[in-house]
Amino acid sequence: MATDDQIVAELYKLMTMQTRVFIVHMLTSLGSRLFTKAKQLGMMSEDYAWIITDGITNDMNSMDTSVIESMLGVIGVKPYVPKTKELHEFTTRRQRRNLILNPELNIFGLWAYDSVTALAMATEKARLTNDKFQMFNVPRNATDLERFGISKDGPELLQALSNTTFKGLAGNFQLLDGQLQSSPYEIVNLVGHGARVVGYWTKETGIVKELNSSNTKAYSTSKNNYGSIIWPGDTTSPPKGWKIPTNGKKLRIGVPVKDGFSEFLQVSWNSASNSTEVKGYCIDVFDAVMAKLPYGIPYEYIPFATPDHESAGSYNDLVYQVYLGNYDTAVGDVTIIANRSQYVDFTLPYTESGVSMVVPIKVSKGKNAWAFLKPLSWELWLTTFCSFVFIGFFIWLLEHRVNEDFRGPPSHQVGMIFWFAFSTMVFAHMEKIKNNLARFVLIICFLVVLILIQSYTASLTSTLTVHQLLPTVTDVNQLLKNKKYVGYQQGSFVYDLLKRMNFDESRLVQYKSLEACDELFSKGSGNGGIAAAFDEIPFMKLFLAKYCSKYTMVGPTYKTDGFAFVFPMGSPLVADVSRAILNVTEGEKMTEIERAWFGGKSRCPDSDTSLFSDTNSLGLESFWGLFLIAGLAAFLALIIYVISFLHEHWTVLRCTDRDSSIWSKIVKLLRLFDDKHLSFHSRNIELTGRNICDGDCTDRLKKVSSHGNFPQIPQSLYLNNSPQVQVNPVENMMIDSQAEIVEVVEPEIELVNLNQNSQTAGSTNENH
Repeated sequence: MATDDQIVAELYKLMTMQTRVFIVHMLTSLGSRLFTKAKQLGMMSEDYAWIITDGITNDMNSMDTSVIESMLGVIGVKPYVPKTKELHEFTTRRQRRNLILNPELNIFGLWAYDSVTALAMATEKARLTNDKFQMFNVPRNATDLERFGISKDGPELLQALSNTTFKGLAGNFQLLDGQLQSSPYEIVNLVGHGARVVGYWTKETGIVKELNSSNTKAYSTSKNNYGSIIWPGDTTSPPKGWKIPTNGKKLRIGVPVKDGFSEFLQVSWNSASNSTEVKGYCIDVFDAVMAKLPYGIPYEYIPFATPDHESAGSYNDLVYQVYLGNYDTAVGDVTIIANRSQYVDFTLPYTESGVSMVVPIKVSKGKNAWAFLKPLSWELWLTTFCSFVFIGFFIWLLEHRVNEDFRGPPSHQVGMIFWFAFSTMVFAHMEKIKNNLARFVLIICFLVVLILIQSYTASLTSTLTVHQLLPTVTDVNQLLKNKKYVGYQQGSFVYDLLKRMNFDESRLVQYKSLEACDELFSKGSGNGGIAAAFDEIPFMKLFLAKYCSKYTMVGPTYKTDGFAFVFPMGSPLVADVSRAILNVTEGEKMTEIERAWFGGKSRCPDSDTSLFSDTNSLGLESFWGLFLIAGLAAFLALIIYVISFLHEHWTVLRCTDRDSSIWSKIVKLLRLFDDKHLSFHSRNIELTGRNICDGDCTDRLKKVSSHGNFPQIPQSLYLNNSPQVQVNPVENMMIDSQAEIVEVVEPEIELVNLNQNSQTAGSTNENH
């Protein structure tokens, strides 16, 4: 058996490991010494979790009290023994007969008692009659067990024993394939001087709080299925189960070696001091993340390089070294992609994601015979056309009964609708509007016209006079069709992405730095250069920040998950580092790091893709609110007009004549709408009368009669002290069912010019 010094040495080894969960499976005497030493070394604190098997849990009653106190927070399992009346009586009899101070048997003693009981019951069932044994020749040095013979009644006894089932002291006794079926297990938590049950485990339901619970329907190991647990350190908070040891070795962090893009990562060697300096944006982010962890971790950067300080491979090779265990983690501009995640674990990303295409730009001026259509999108042109035709129809609808300009043959009225609609767009209409509702709609229409004209003028001016920066290539398919050369960063996974996009491997050109990429663009695709470059968005933004006026980012963004830190699969650091990344990226620290390495160059003012788009026309989305207001105003005017019209001719709708159907009423209303309004004729009559008899007609007639030898005008010719007006019979008079005059259509008015007649009569008398 191990000595105390050996136990302490093994415990020290455990302290240097990250793991803090230990399962103890040993003899009770050795386990007692182990926990005593663990308590002395401080290994029964909050960071640890201890689990003991039934070998120790079953013999806890025989342990010393001081040992049990040192095991505070330990979790143990043992077979469940139901507290039955038979067990209590058996314990009492055993105590009375043997005078034992501690009469309680452990589970092994109870199983032995139940086994003997089962054998006796099987013997009675088998009714054994043959007491002969079959003997075998055995060597002289054989044991006593080997000298035993085999009973001829053995098969019958075995069959009877297999079929024997009963409720024993340790629980249900049943053999299956010669094995005793396991009973449920108790999960106990050592607290103080003893243990308390926090749950049970069965092979059917998993972990449950109580046995025979009706709420359990499926197998489960959820932590909600057991009671509260006191863990080492006298705390109810579960330990993480791992910890970076303070006296352990440093984390070996592999970093890639590259020539360009030093803002992200740069590795330099000092030959005098034989030291390595690693710096850059990615390094500062990692340092800030590690500083956010709730514990300290020593680490060192190890360049992924050959002895002559050259890169030892691609990024995939670096990730594979982490998988092999040569590095504990990898830090740099390493992107999360699917095939890498099969070997390692990534933290959350700390940069933007995606791969984009950068192409040169060309200066173009708007020269097109149809440039006048470009300021507005086709949706806006179509909406404007329909809206003004709609407004023209509404104006005709409101003016048709009261305005002579909106009457006449159908062709004239249709032409007037379109003429008024489009003349309004340039404020060229000459027709007078007499209906107040039509005037209200027209005011809203003028507002729409004014805003559209001003916007159209500004956009057309910009299109014809401002230089436009257009990309030389807008689509990846254009590159594939024309077999252009494209570039990618050396060692990047973008190379595999381009091959999956069906680019010919012979037309893929790699570059190491921003300057090398610019030089390839300057040569052109036909002279050993490239027509487009593909890279991750952080690199492309840095490239555009330096060459704002020459290139632009176009095309779709191919989805990736951004830069992240690499850890071995299953590493306990991944979760904590990911949470620390969120704290850094959401705070001011990330802004400080970006400003330190990229300064004000992180965004190019000319790199906005909207400046390079051919489709910069004004769209409907900018004016739909204006059209909505005009439409609501027109519908409001229509509703008021319809209500007023129906109220004026309510007698038509109220007609109860049997021959008057709904359709006939509608026809009458339409005829009434097509006729001139009565008030319109009243105004015409009044104006005509004023023009013919401007003043007091009675006085004029009296003056005429006083100068001639004429008899006085009979009073019958006067109406309300005025000369009577002879009115021709009313044409096309429409009378409703109650003989009420509804409207007078085109009355003709004749005023008897008595003055002229009197003069004629006077001249006749003189002749006579």
